[in-house]
Amino acid sequence: MIKQIIDSIFAGNLRGFKPSPRGWVESRDPSKIRMLYVHIPFCEELCPFCSFHRVKASDGEIKRYFNALRSEIKFYSERGFRFTEVYFGGGTPTIDARELCLTIELIRSLFPAREVSLETNPNGLDGATLALLADSGVDRLSVGVQSFDDSLLKKMDRYKKYGSGAEIRERLAFASGRFRTLNVDMMFNLPGQTRQSLERDIDILLALAPDQITFYPLMAEPSVRDKLSGSFGGIKNENLRQYYNMILSGMSGNYTAGTAWCFSRKDAMIDEYIVKNESYVGIGSGAFSYVEGAMYASTFSIEEYIRRIERSAGGITHFREMTLKQRIGYDFMVKLFSTELGLSELWKKYGFSSLLLLPEFAALCLMGAFRFHGRFIRLSRRGMYLWVLVMSGFFNAINSLRAQMRRDSGIIS
Repeated sequence: MIKQIIDSIFAGNLRGFKPSPRGWVESRDPSKIRMLYVHIPFCEELCPFCSFHRVKASDGEIKRYFNALRSEIKFYSERGFRFTEVYFGGGTPTIDARELCLTIELIRSLFPAREVSLETNPNGLDGATLALLADSGVDRLSVGVQSFDDSLLKKMDRYKKYGSGAEIRERLAFASGRFRTLNVDMMFNLPGQTRQSLERDIDILLALAPDQITFYPLMAEPSVRDKLSGSFGGIKNENLRQYYNMILSGMSGNYTAGTAWCFSRKDAMIDEYIVKNESYVGIGSGAFSYVEGAMYASTFSIEEYIRRIERSAGGITHFREMTLKQRIGYDFMVKLFSTELGLSELWKKYGFSSLLLLPEFAALCLMGAFRFHGRFIRLSRRGMYLWVLVMSGFFNAINSLRAQMRRDSGIIS
């Protein structure tokens, strides 16, 4: 049933992309678009489990790419966009910390940016890099750890790159307290992961007490699954619910769920910017945008992206107009991902059209996904797990779209 719901209104949003007649996102009121996503696709090495758009780093290409990014940023400023929140994802945004900080400084000079969040890997937690990021006003630093289990780190090709679990713990402790929010990204349901390994990861995190912990289930599109089966073995879901319940129990009493898989010790920025923002603009190669019911995708070819920006053509190459039901379903999905949704909010936006979602809503209600609290619905413990499945299905659909666009761009990774 949950797969049917995902496919009918959520994953279906991502089918039917077609060439875009414009290279830029347009909005009826650009001053109301608050969120800017910036994609940095470069990595020193490519992790086998990753389905994001990423390529191996090349120094000359990195500098050209950041120059193109800054040109694209200026374009949106000139057209009246006023971003207050900025998220740098990748890839590895800190692949060139100085270029990154120049870009952050430009954004802060052009927009009233109150919150800047970015991702890094454990090798980005050195004193010089952390000082640069803090001086640039980074508010939230998210560190991709995945696991402290050395055997899993070796299978993921991360042990030599980023150090042992013990070394990563030391680096996280060193970075603690330098930013408003220090988030640690973890993964569960990895092939070869045991209950004991996950328990140990949770115990280590509780001892470190970072501001925030995000536990993602392994999400991989088919070609990535094939790669993982060689080094890890096949991906199985038989332990998924048990492991997720272990995470919920471990976080209980110490952390509060900001989404179905993100837990915070205090009021903190969350990883999933789509929860808070009805619209967002994505810039850079491989970035996605969602504005006023339309999704946009930028070219996945680094060279094409740079050339397009240099000739002022814009980075967007494809778009998809969503149906009314898909728009309602998207809002319902991402808002309830934060564990709570105001029904009056949905009704105010869509009126009687909200009833288009009634069959799926009724099915989820019968499944015990949420409970009613006045005008709000809140995910139950079962609902938290179901929403992990829902969001995994949605992001897996995005991963499949990424894979197709990489193939169309002639990228092999």
